[in-house]
Amino acid sequence: MTDRRARGARPLVGGRRVPDWVSTTCMRCAVGCGHVQRGVDVGYGLDTVRGDAAHPVNRGLACQRGVEETADPDGEWLAQPLVRRGGELKTTTWDVALARIVEEFGETLERDRDGVAVLGSGQQTNEAAYALGKLARGGFGTQYYDANTTLCMASAVNAYYDAFGSDAPPCTYDDIPDAESHVVWGANPRVAHPVMFRWIADSADDPDSELIVVDPVESETAEAADTHLSPDLGGDLDLARAVLAHVVETDRVDAEFVAESTSGFEELVAGLPDAAAAAERAGVPMAAVEKLASALDDPTLVYWGMGVNQSVQGTDTAGALIDCCLATGNMGPASGPFSLTGQANSMGTRVCSSKGGWPGQRDFDDPESRRLVAEEWDVPVDRLPDDTGPGPVGTVEAIADGPVEAVYAVATNPVAGAPEAELVADHLDDAFLVVQDSFRTETTELADVVLPAATWGESDGTAINMERTVSRVRPATDLPGGVRTDLDIITTVGNALFDGLFEVTDPRAIFDEFTALTAGTLGDCSGISYDRLEEELAVRWPAPDAESSTDYRYFEAAEDTAVSEDATPASAGDWSFPTPSGRARFAGGTGRELPEPVDDEYPLTLTTAREADGYNTGVRSRESPDDPEPLVARVHPATVEAELGIAGTDAVETDPASPGPVRIDAASLDAVGVDTDEFADATDDDAGIVEVQIESRRGNVAARIDPDEAIPEGVVWLPIHHPDTNDLTIPAVDPQSAEPNLKQCAVRLVPKERTVAVAGGEPA
Repeated sequence: MTDRRARGARPLVGGRRVPDWVSTTCMRCAVGCGHVQRGVDVGYGLDTVRGDAAHPVNRGLACQRGVEETADPDGEWLAQPLVRRGGELKTTTWDVALARIVEEFGETLERDRDGVAVLGSGQQTNEAAYALGKLARGGFGTQYYDANTTLCMASAVNAYYDAFGSDAPPCTYDDIPDAESHVVWGANPRVAHPVMFRWIADSADDPDSELIVVDPVESETAEAADTHLSPDLGGDLDLARAVLAHVVETDRVDAEFVAESTSGFEELVAGLPDAAAAAERAGVPMAAVEKLASALDDPTLVYWGMGVNQSVQGTDTAGALIDCCLATGNMGPASGPFSLTGQANSMGTRVCSSKGGWPGQRDFDDPESRRLVAEEWDVPVDRLPDDTGPGPVGTVEAIADGPVEAVYAVATNPVAGAPEAELVADHLDDAFLVVQDSFRTETTELADVVLPAATWGESDGTAINMERTVSRVRPATDLPGGVRTDLDIITTVGNALFDGLFEVTDPRAIFDEFTALTAGTLGDCSGISYDRLEEELAVRWPAPDAESSTDYRYFEAAEDTAVSEDATPASAGDWSFPTPSGRARFAGGTGRELPEPVDDEYPLTLTTAREADGYNTGVRSRESPDDPEPLVARVHPATVEAELGIAGTDAVETDPASPGPVRIDAASLDAVGVDTDEFADATDDDAGIVEVQIESRRGNVAARIDPDEAIPEGVVWLPIHHPDTNDLTIPAVDPQSAEPNLKQCAVRLVPKERTVAVAGGEPA
């Protein structure tokens, strides 16, 4: 496993040189910025990446992380196929690697079609995701398949379906400039979606506009907000329902919209709690509830992210945020519920990958949809599974308990990204594991076969961003000889196992097959083609014909849009939702108990969140899975003192030469029983890095402590995609979405016996 992209290392081998500048889409996060990229003069790789001024999504804006991770990723490239022999991964040929896969998968499928599980990713193009779903559902016929959605977006997906009868936000980026209130709930777009945050911040800077952040942690986004509200961890649903109750109590309901365009409001009201009591349970004063309710008096966009979704209460909380928008008439231009998608093409996998529904959001259980899909794929209809599957947590459990014997993981790293990761690794190690990726990861280390795949700047296809916009992904460099695209690999495996499953295998033809299957559906993309994208660069679905590109969904603006100053955005047009009644539905979910509250044995609450370089388990920003950066836990100084007996900010400071690790003076180390003899010859400027064990009921990990007043007392904050973090998290899931409860579990801090000597801020 060596660097396959050393600039100037190899001459070109065959094929034509791609144009100097190539228009494409950034595949780091789900904002979907247009990039222009240029390949190196000699060899393989990208020379220059920058924002595309012509692209209608970002108009030239680009974040530095997206540029850096596209042009010059730090990950360890995979350059040749590998097979495990004698317990070690050895370089092999594509023919040998594929023959091993076909043999193992074929024998497993003869025993049980659910014997092969498939794990996909929001890092694939639409074409590759569609093909992988076709292979999993129409080839293998397995129910054990996930396209990454269940790890991050499933709660929002369920909430959208519950409310509107269809997935994806009704609003778009075009609504951001005109919104007067921006409520960011359980998300940190300043770090996770920098270009989008720029639009939000610019809008919030307008006169009479504001940015409110709801987050237990004082995140980077909270630092930039006009108001930061900090509920207790796990208090989001109580707070949202307190706001709903207060809206009703203070007569802020848009009665006309509710009466004409919604259903279930009376049932919602009957089940609402006392606002003050719910606020107390959420850990906030009533002033916080009033602040949110008053913000909803103006045209408001409510954004939420993983802090809401990744919870056993995720679907109910997302539903409650949608309920707030419905009750106050915050539906229509410049308002509405806007879930923030993480991975670049998570929206695409939701539309095309056949995970929770057939392409275009066709109902998984609908006999006519199943017949149509089977006919298009030319497979028996009874080969299609009758269950969408349990998601990644249930899939891993099915390795231990049966029937899963083999796993095909594409552009995903479950050994780092799934809860109770050590157990996940043990189970994957017991299966026949095929990993298809661009970089070496914790999961490739367990594989029986590793397939090196193309990545950003090397692949041809399309992607769909979080506001439903489809745009092109194009290669700006040739591929090394040992590397193939995801689509090429998937269709090759599929046709080797099921003769003729993929009659067409090039990206354009696969895209046409996918879009044709969506005709007449809620996610209609049949009016989108490569030729149209060549001309327009970006098109939003639903797009049922070559002229359509939908803005706000479910809404038709009134011919005379003149309304009173007191009117809500919902008053500006007519509404029709794809539900049986044609009305939006209030959710009214009351939630359930969190799975693991603190107690005397484990007195602290662990939460997790994304760091700036932590996308996609950090495989592009970490040099090697063999030597990860030390895990740094952010903990309030008062908690450090209470749990470790170390003085707070007076005795603990962050080393400016190495941000994050804690530096403790010798007296403080001695006070907690640490042997300081090794520091006898140190200068006054030298110090020790305090290391602890963070323990949960599932595992323990070593970490360094960063005292940080942005973290609430009693909370331990860890980066979600550090490979050690999920050794601690709990595999409890939301019963509606099957999304894991990654944001809350009980832990404790245990001091380590020794510290690490440092000189000049770096470990010696």
